[in-house]
Amino acid sequence: MSPRLSRFAGALAAAAILVSPLAARADGGFGMVSPDQVQKMLGARNVMVFDVNVDEVWQMHHLAGAVHVGERELPPLLPKDKSTRLVFYCSGPK
Repeated sequence: MSPRLSRFAGALAAAAILVSPLAARADGGFGMVSPDQVQKMLGARNVMVFDVNVDEVWQMHHLAGAVHVGERELPPLLPKDKSTRLVFYCSGPK
């Protein structure tokens, strides 16, 4: 595994959740996505990636372009375009 992919996998160690208005599911539109799927989405215009890790984890491991939520309120961070896919990830419970 390349160092870049290893860092990416570390940042997404637990899970990523995709919220997609365009691909809404009967159960509410939430779904789990793999690190590979997230990597393919990074940088896309219609995708926004959020890191919900604590500050210490964010500083050590985060994906380039991800928005750090930390302890901030989420609504001001959300895109105005309601069709944007939202991906949330964390390193998992400790």
